[in-house]
Amino acid sequence: MSNKKGSVSKPTFIDLFAGSGGLSLGLEQAGFQSIFFNEIMPVYASTYMANRKVKKGHYYVGDINKLNEELDKYKHIWENIDGGVDLVCGGPPCQGFSSANRQRVIDDPRNGLYKAYLKFLSAVRPKVFIMENVKGMAQRIDEIKDNFKEYLGEDYRFEARILKAQDFGVPQNRERLIFIGNRLGVNPADIFTAINAYRRQPFTLGDALRGLPHLEARKVKNASDVEEIATGLTEMQFTYERNDFYRFINGDREITKLYNHKNRYNNERDIEIYRRLPQGANSLHESIQDIMPYKRRLGIFKDKYFKLDETQICKTITSHMKYDCNMYIHPWEARGLSPREAARVQTFPDDYVFLGAQNGWYAQIGNAVPVKLAEAIGKGILDTVKL
Repeated sequence: MSNKKGSVSKPTFIDLFAGSGGLSLGLEQAGFQSIFFNEIMPVYASTYMANRKVKKGHYYVGDINKLNEELDKYKHIWENIDGGVDLVCGGPPCQGFSSANRQRVIDDPRNGLYKAYLKFLSAVRPKVFIMENVKGMAQRIDEIKDNFKEYLGEDYRFEARILKAQDFGVPQNRERLIFIGNRLGVNPADIFTAINAYRRQPFTLGDALRGLPHLEARKVKNASDVEEIATGLTEMQFTYERNDFYRFINGDREITKLYNHKNRYNNERDIEIYRRLPQGANSLHESIQDIMPYKRRLGIFKDKYFKLDETQICKTITSHMKYDCNMYIHPWEARGLSPREAARVQTFPDDYVFLGAQNGWYAQIGNAVPVKLAEAIGKGILDTVKL
């Protein structure tokens, strides 16, 4: 590692579209140090800052396009580091990448944030970059590579792979397309080989949920501010079972509080559906046909309700959970997963606190990169790239 000015002693990174900080946390666990982040949603940025030390002014809460226009105000942060910033990462939303769309990805107005990400890379020119996105983006991989060359020139070597979070211990079926590039002459294929060295058997959903307190469904509307043992608390003293999954997400640290373990409101019909469904069953199951809504459209709404199976990995955690958890019914309780349970599935440590409104916790968690997937990516980079 090269000597760096100031107090920076670890490889450095900048996180764009940082959200609540899942990708950043994994990179930090791998051995990187965050020096700057950008996030457009103030509550997400508040969560990010609540869970780590962020220097005053070392962030931009707002549109990345505006950040690109004001980079001169911030470039001293990375230009004061010998050799500049080591890594830039981010997952720009990219809505117009369909293989049926004949318009160039870079020219599609729906992909303005993708273009802004490339502009930031071209201005900052990190030694390494990571871009994560939905796996469907692989349909336009050659075109996207051309976009990177257009903005970055021929100095960078880069490749993309679809990585499955479950291959790295994450108890969840989640696939993401990961681009990794560098201007240090390292073969990107070697980086992915190093990442894959951290593969391991996934934990099950039951592993992630076991040991957390029982919760009842909240039966009173508009009562999300209510704090009670029965339906859950934003924060409480708690003694954890120190099992293998606890150590996987928390290491050897002793955590004595439980955060964001609160249930949401459910009507009586939904609670009864939750109770009747066996694990692994959906809206088509015979046990609920007498009370199942949307009967005329069951083919469309077959997954409107889905009870998770404790012996399997969880289905993909998404931000849709902010609306309801009907597709994420707890395997042995008549309720949906709590935000803390969803966070565990995303492999956030138990003391990672989510701020803002209760339903917003789900959105922050669902939009995140699984922490342990991010950690494997970070370790693979450090194993192969001299930073």
